[in-house]
Amino acid sequence: MPEPIGSLIRDLSGKDRTRRAAAEDSLVALGPQVVDYLLPLLRDGRPRGLRLRAESVLSRLGDEALPRLREIRCHGPGHLRSSALRVIADVRGEQGLGFVDRRAVERLVRVKLLSERPVMLPPESRWMAFPAVQLDAVVSALGLRDLRAATTVMGLAATEAATAHDAMEIETPHGKKETVYRVFITPRFGNWRLLYGNSFLDALGGDYLTEKASRQRGEAHFYSIDTYHDTHAWCVARNGHVVRHHATWGEPEWEGEALPFEVDYLEGRTWIDPSQIGTRGVIDANVAARHLSVDVGFMLESETHGHGWLATTSPESPNSHFKGALPI
Repeated sequence: MPEPIGSLIRDLSGKDRTRRAAAEDSLVALGPQVVDYLLPLLRDGRPRGLRLRAESVLSRLGDEALPRLREIRCHGPGHLRSSALRVIADVRGEQGLGFVDRRAVERLVRVKLLSERPVMLPPESRWMAFPAVQLDAVVSALGLRDLRAATTVMGLAATEAATAHDAMEIETPHGKKETVYRVFITPRFGNWRLLYGNSFLDALGGDYLTEKASRQRGEAHFYSIDTYHDTHAWCVARNGHVVRHHATWGEPEWEGEALPFEVDYLEGRTWIDPSQIGTRGVIDANVAARHLSVDVGFMLESETHGHGWLATTSPESPNSHFKGALPI
């Protein structure tokens, strides 16, 4: 390793914040020649801070680093090939991969789908639920495009803004700016499928999307749990109208009449933790989900069928346009 690059990498892992920032800027200025020396820093076991700063340099190099990264994928050295693949996916997404790598990823997804059991869903999140038989109707109602088979681990990572790009801004053929979202539709659990997509649900509103998904003589639910702020929200829509809604800080907090399962709790026929119920109905979104659709968390293998789908909200931006390396 040339001494100037070695010195900068030592500064990159140092304790002085100013020197770390200066080292990062200097490595970016040196261009693609630093790629071979940064890729080893991405391996598991390296200090997290050093990995993140190395990733930052490679991300800032962007397209400038792609020729060398692709060369490593094709010709080695072998110990850098896996890290190079991840960086290419982070910088350019699937579009940046060569033909051989794209086909290899597709084969790996197909293999993983065969043994994707059991499935784990985050119990503290936000999601929609709809009857599995309504899959085509919901896809049409929400304008989803480019459905691709995906493992649950892959789909959840793709739709969490903290781990991948789940939204991107494009310019339409008519010259207008448009935000495109990526969503994940889960395998079938019993008679239900769930839809995840944090940016999609946040930007368009879970209640609105639930109403929209239920318009074709259907039903859809929305659930949201924010443990940091200790807030819960859930709603049930049927035939395009919300029939029951609760939100911790909503105005109003409650809409619609209490559903039968809530009445059992309210009238004391079934016990419930006092923190999970209010004077007008069930507060806890997980309790509502357990009664109305799917109790998320560790999903039983016997109740899990088929596979999930990644989709986007625009024909101009298929899944291949989204950046970010995804676990499979």
